Amino acid sequence: MGVLENKARARLFYKYLSKVYDQVNPFIWDEEMRAEALSMVDIERDDRVLDVGCGTGFATEGLLEHTDDVHGLDQSVHQMEKAFEKFGKHDKVKFYRGDAERLPFKDDTFDVVWSSGSIEYWPNPVDALVEFRRVVKPGNQVLVVGPDDPKSTVFQKLADAIMLFYDEEEAQQMFEEAGFVDIEHRVLQRQPGSPRAIVTVARAPDE
Repeated sequence: MGVLENKARARLFYKYLSKVYDQVNPFIWDEEMRAEALSMVDIERDDRVLDVGCGTGFATEGLLEHTDDVHGLDQSVHQMEKAFEKFGKHDKVKFYRGDAERLPFKDDTFDVVWSSGSIEYWPNPVDALVEFRRVVKPGNQVLVVGPDDPKSTVFQKLADAIMLFYDEEEAQQMFEEAGFVDIEHRVLQRQPGSPRAIVTVARAPDE
């Protein structure tokens, strides 16, 4: 388990990162990459969408271009305070402080579940994906963006010591273990040499 896959350490990390997150994030995950990921999932204007690990709201902004019913959840109050500055606490987005592995929602609550830049901090990613399958409506989609596994052995060992990095094969295994079907992966990169993101879209089985 990587250093930041410990929830307490991850919260402390984001307490300080939240101050510069919106300035740093575009070098890794920018609007063009977000738009391509959004094109992979079907979101209707009246869909209820959950953004797990919403952070400062970068993905939330993109989701609001597709639906007016967005719910953001994060374990870091410092990250969420930045999101409150953008959207208000109870205006455009409904916010919740919570854990991806124990979502505070009833079964079949959401039309789409989205998560970007969060899975790498989950100690038990399959448990969280099972929660995603529980709260999304049967037959509907979830989308998860995480860091693609570095190809260099040295960087791979360093990366794994910090947080979860994974490739398409590992993503496939996690989503299958969580009970999803129609699983698709796409690797995105801002520019050659920059970190790669792996986007996985999957569907909850029909009842």
